Amino acid sequence: MTKTTAGRAPGTSTRRTMTAAARAAAKRAERGHREPDPDPTVAGRTVLIDAPKNGWTDPPEPSPETFDEDVREEQDTPRHRRLFTALLTVLLAAGLAAAAVLGWQYRDGHLTESARAEAVAAARKAAPAVLSYDYRHLDRDFATARTHLTGDFRDEYGKTTKTVVGPTAVKYHGVVKATIAAPASGASPAASVVSASPDKVVLLLFVNQVTESTQVSGSRVDLNRVRMTMSRTDDGWKVSAVDAL
Repeated sequence: MTKTTAGRAPGTSTRRTMTAAARAAAKRAERGHREPDPDPTVAGRTVLIDAPKNGWTDPPEPSPETFDEDVREEQDTPRHRRLFTALLTVLLAAGLAAAAVLGWQYRDGHLTESARAEAVAAARKAAPAVLSYDYRHLDRDFATARTHLTGDFRDEYGKTTKTVVGPTAVKYHGVVKATIAAPASGASPAASVVSASPDKVVLLLFVNQVTESTQVSGSRVDLNRVRMTMSRTDDGWKVSAVDAL
């Protein structure tokens, strides 16, 4: 006789276990839908946010005018940059030009002041030599005078002394001694600057000339005003013109 054992059918326990697990999972899902997870930062969890009472508000659609303004702004930006760059370039160029002009004026003024002092000193040495001579040694006197001269005036002086002054001085035993007048106070000989530049200075000299010859009795003193032009050369300041006033 076969013994029959009452029991559960095979697989029944497993099915019940799976069914219970499914119900538990469904309940957990339902609770998760009703109550959002208090810690939304935990990975793997879904955070549900309730919608506002009045519903979600969509952002406004951009208008054609807004689009056009954006386009114009993008187009104007490079233009403004070019304008700013051009303006900055102009200002920089103007600043450099002004600095160059100021630098040139300062340099020119400094050179002119130096020219005045140098030309006056050279004229005080040149005038007595150029305006004096002695018939007993004319060649030496005229040669000394030419060392202080330059340009066309040097050539003119050579011709005049050779054809006019020399023969007259020999004939009448002429002797002329020139000195620049000095103030009664004993200061430096009088020489005033009429105009000046770095390469040319015009001076006014007060010259005393004492003349002796067979044509005069004793000595004759002439008080003359002489305008003398001094020019800068490679050999220093030289006389380029003399005019009796």
